[in-house]
Amino acid sequence: MQNRTCILKFGGASLSTPEQFDVISELILKKAQEYPRICIVVSAMGKTTDELIQLAKKVNPNPPQRELDMLLSVGERMSMSLLAMSLAKRGKEAISFTGSQSGIITCSRHAEAKIIDVTPSRLLNSLEQEKIVIVAGFQGVSRNREITTLGRGGSDTTAVALGCALGAEKVEFYKDVPGFCSEDPKINPQANLFSHLTYDDAIDIVSKGAKILHKRCLELAKANNIPLHVLSFKEEFMQFGGTCIQDSAPKSAITHPIYEQEQVYA
Repeated sequence: MQNRTCILKFGGASLSTPEQFDVISELILKKAQEYPRICIVVSAMGKTTDELIQLAKKVNPNPPQRELDMLLSVGERMSMSLLAMSLAKRGKEAISFTGSQSGIITCSRHAEAKIIDVTPSRLLNSLEQEKIVIVAGFQGVSRNREITTLGRGGSDTTAVALGCALGAEKVEFYKDVPGFCSEDPKINPQANLFSHLTYDDAIDIVSKGAKILHKRCLELAKANNIPLHVLSFKEEFMQFGGTCIQDSAPKSAITHPIYEQEQVYA
């Protein structure tokens, strides 16, 4: 029981302002009461990645991919450091690691690298010391020791890959929506909110254009049978419990009350 591990992944929306780091820190501390080993994966704050790309293109309309990866990796490093500081303010020791420090080994392709191995020795040492571990998502290092990035949505894949390597009980994804929906609920308020999905159901939905999770992370979770939980960091959505994704999950959906429908799907 003492080795129970949970991976928590926070996207840019959850870390969009300095105040949001306080909100997320409180959420993490509550989760730490349930799981003795917590590993956090973070994306860049808000629209930081887009802003860095725009900055690069102002300097060079066609920047070298290696240098662009070097620049873009800064975003997640900002998030991980600030979150560690926020937890320290609350008396909880946390330590942040870049993708390379975490042992995220990738192929040598820049901008769209694939994870080929994870050697999380430093993470394991810190977890054994009862520290909360914070990892920069979206990035890794090639065998040639070059910094690489995993492409859009790559932080989701980082989270599942670490879940596999650390033997996590599950991976939780915190979003600004109530859970995994049939469509983007910000665009279609009548989209179905699923309470349970199989991996194949979730893969089918994202293949049709939904962007709640990256397809690669779902395929990796399916291959390693890692349960996923998509839920909201927003207090007004927490009561709905989010979406559980695993092979044994019967597909079922509910309609969120803010969608102004009463029909329940099952």
